[in-house]
Amino acid sequence: MANKLELTWVGKDKPIKIEPRLLIEKPELSNTSADPGTENMLIHGDNLLALKALESKYAGQVKCIYIDPPYNTGYAFSHYDDNLEHSQWLNLMRPRLEILWTLLAEEGSIWISIDDDEQAYMKVLCDELFGRAHFVASMIWQKRTSPDMRAVISDGHDYLLLYAKNREEFKKYRNKLPLSEEQAQNYKNPDNDPRGPWTSADYTAQGFRPNQMYEITTPGGVKYSPPEGKCWKNVEEIFLQQVADNRIWFGPDGCSMPRRKTFLSEHDGVIPWTWWTNKEVGHNQEAKKEIIALFGAANVFDTPKPERLIERVIHIATNPGDLVLDSFLGSGTTAAVAHKMGRRYIGIEMGNHAYTHCKVRLDKVVAGEDAGGITKSAGWQGGGGYRFYELAPTLINEDAFGEAIINPEYDADMLAAAVALHEGFTYRPDSSLFWKQSVGNENSYLFVTTRHMTAAFLDSIKESMEEDEYLVIACRSFDGGLDKVYKHIAIKKIPQMLLSRCEFGRENYNLNIVHPPVYDDEEDYDE
Repeated sequence: MANKLELTWVGKDKPIKIEPRLLIEKPELSNTSADPGTENMLIHGDNLLALKALESKYAGQVKCIYIDPPYNTGYAFSHYDDNLEHSQWLNLMRPRLEILWTLLAEEGSIWISIDDDEQAYMKVLCDELFGRAHFVASMIWQKRTSPDMRAVISDGHDYLLLYAKNREEFKKYRNKLPLSEEQAQNYKNPDNDPRGPWTSADYTAQGFRPNQMYEITTPGGVKYSPPEGKCWKNVEEIFLQQVADNRIWFGPDGCSMPRRKTFLSEHDGVIPWTWWTNKEVGHNQEAKKEIIALFGAANVFDTPKPERLIERVIHIATNPGDLVLDSFLGSGTTAAVAHKMGRRYIGIEMGNHAYTHCKVRLDKVVAGEDAGGITKSAGWQGGGGYRFYELAPTLINEDAFGEAIINPEYDADMLAAAVALHEGFTYRPDSSLFWKQSVGNENSYLFVTTRHMTAAFLDSIKESMEEDEYLVIACRSFDGGLDKVYKHIAIKKIPQMLLSRCEFGRENYNLNIVHPPVYDDEEDYDE
């Protein structure tokens, strides 16, 4: 495609081979006493490896993804060079976005916090990966309460880029926003209507429609025709029904041009729009105060987001019980808000913050000890739980001679589950037939073993197979030529069958990200 419009950068054409890793629950770190069946997940480890681990099980299931990736150009990487940094940043984001997109449900959406430094790059990258037709909107969040006096021109906002897996399905699924207190105050009841407060709207519409061009006589005897270039909102039959139901307002004297009444009790919410003020969804100072209340002033997290901001995202994109994912969890805001709102969630954090912030914060939410953020508005009093996971170590190591060997840290069950994950099978051991260890598609199975395969052993397996069943055996070694003998059995050595697909031994793909500077002087820095 010679005319394809795309973003290019250093390293874009170099493929990244990601090793699918197992997720190992750490029961001593999980919090399940109040909810033993919880599906909530807190994962410690590189988010690219973690996303790869989640891909096969959760593909097409996540309703809302919110991410707040590093985007502070000049500070995000340990060695700054503008061209190199942007290339590193794009190489960081692309593979993660690709997997995140596969995790989205058909009505799901991905929300990306970003600032002016990288917004344009992120928009073009997402257009290329997801398709421009999947772009929904770019929200502007007013993140400050006052200008930064050190800046040439102070940046008062960040962006939230929104993409939907299927725009039409998302439109049907997304929720409207409740009326604000200020909006609700516009509803009055001057005629003491038993249905309660109401507001009125213009009863005309643009254009000329012959059946909507009738004359209206008010109760006070004044006659009205539609203004030039307009017609009435409805045909006369519908208008008369609305008059009979006291849904048309002619003013206190009954002589004004008709207006249609809309009752507060019947209001189904407000269509979300792209301007999000700090009054509505909070600001950076609010977020910082929330963190200080949770962890103390000496343990402040860099650039957190206010809970009200995340609440709005989750409210629009999900309903109770839906699955929310944040793969740049930071201080745990998304997981905490999802928990309080009754959503299931998966949070991934690579750094020590998984222990010092995310776990501590969620434990307080579960215990009902987090009084800040949206706790009061959500009516949260505690409960629920989560499971804490670590990434398993790499499956393949090298011995002293540079030969690929199976990591000795893997026991039989871990090895079988890991190879199944690599091969696209579901690890589900059969209770009667030992070789039906993992299930694939169309009567296909995977059997993983560390034993040496012989013809006699394979013959015993073959006798218990149905004619339409297929089996892949992954083993440590097998007799010469045995892999060419059986029609419905494929036999492979574990290291060799995996090496061409993945890069083993790499514990993270973070590309040397470092945290931006944090300013302590409240007078100079209001975030």
